[in-house]
Amino acid sequence: MSSVKMRVKIVRQDNIAPDIFSMEVKAPEIAQYAKAGQFVSLFSEDGAKLLPRPISICEINTNRDILRLVYRVAGAGTKEFSQLVAGDTINIMGPIGNGFTLKGKKAILIGGGIGIPPMLQLAKELNCEKSVVLGFRDDIFLVEEFETKAHVYIASEDGQHGVKGNVMDAIKEYGVEGDIIYACGPTPMLKAIQAYAIEHNIEAQLSMEERMACGVGACLGCVCKSKEIDHHANAHTKRVCKDGPVFDAREVEF
Repeated sequence: MSSVKMRVKIVRQDNIAPDIFSMEVKAPEIAQYAKAGQFVSLFSEDGAKLLPRPISICEINTNRDILRLVYRVAGAGTKEFSQLVAGDTINIMGPIGNGFTLKGKKAILIGGGIGIPPMLQLAKELNCEKSVVLGFRDDIFLVEEFETKAHVYIASEDGQHGVKGNVMDAIKEYGVEGDIIYACGPTPMLKAIQAYAIEHNIEAQLSMEERMACGVGACLGCVCKSKEIDHHANAHTKRVCKDGPVFDAREVEF
């Protein structure tokens, strides 16, 4: 299905951690077709902000036509969104991008920072044994919701929660194993996971959504290096928002 732009009603919004917000919107035309790993674009009411803000889909409730979006306030656009309350409306476009491909018998789901939210819908959709590894800088969020769906292992930079260090430290500390890896998070994390997957001959799907800017392919701010030539640009590049955000780990270069 192609993306649709529509005005939707906010049914709930909560501040779940410092600068982290959970927004639920009623969007039937999008919720019925969206899948794990895809995202939506939210539009500001400020006419000076022409480009939308891409936000990953955290959860999809097809019975209620609800999309849940968990995002970090990182600028004027997301600050505006965070001030909206139930009953307010907002323009949204989606679903956008290529999501995760469900496969494997024993999956490892890895999320870092604001790359954690899209892994929750994936944990719901995967019908196999799964472990979830979450990396936080300090404050944790969504952990209890993941714990209802999989074994959860945590790493934090200060060691206040779980293993001190990053997700790779947690994987080694707890001996987490699987036959496929799904990951979303900051570029250094994805680079380390790519190297780990290649070294251990494990298939890996990486969501590079952190790199996105406009989310609609207009700004070229999300271009990443690829091993194949992109026919659109005639170069070894991919646009994360159009060709991704999910890529096979063997496709991309860091």
